[in-house]
Amino acid sequence: MTAVTKERGRPRKFDRDQVLRLAMEVFLDRGYDGASVGDLTTAMGINAPSLYAAFGCKEALFREALDLYVTSAGPRTRDELHKRDVTAREAIQAMLREAARRFGEGRGCLVVLGATHRTTENEAVFHDLAERRNETQSLIRRRLKQGVADGDVPSKVDISTVAAFYATVLNGLSLQARDGASRKQLMGVVDCAMKAWAGLVGAT
Repeated sequence: MTAVTKERGRPRKFDRDQVLRLAMEVFLDRGYDGASVGDLTTAMGINAPSLYAAFGCKEALFREALDLYVTSAGPRTRDELHKRDVTAREAIQAMLREAARRFGEGRGCLVVLGATHRTTENEAVFHDLAERRNETQSLIRRRLKQGVADGDVPSKVDISTVAAFYATVLNGLSLQARDGASRKQLMGVVDCAMKAWAGLVGAT
């Protein structure tokens, strides 16, 4: 009897990386606010005490899941902006098309949809996500500046406004995907956004 009691009292072992990925999937589907601790523990296959022991709290779990999402999905989009053998226009188009391919799975982007409304409970998470979106806009801005240096973007262009426009398109693709837009429809949005390039930048 004593041996059985000890066996039942042992903390359950689990693959931390695996359950973190499962948590990320829940946050992708429901966002930070919509994912309850019960939803998370059910999907992760662990109990609440194990969740708290391994990750601290729901917010800490979300931050780790967000980091996992960004490192696994984000680089494919950002890497398109770092290419130097293409023009700024081609780099931004590739960034948007890569996003459309990923978002076309119907779930959108965790950085965009993780916490769409600021509340007293999610304020720190909301600001973290906003900062990450601002970082992406800064990358677009830097790529446009590189285009000016390379000569494929006119120096007179309002880089901040153009960067804000394409960041808005990027974020909007995520919302459209969550609302049910197909990958083909998202690619059509990208095509429309790139047709605006000449009017925004004044270069072909």
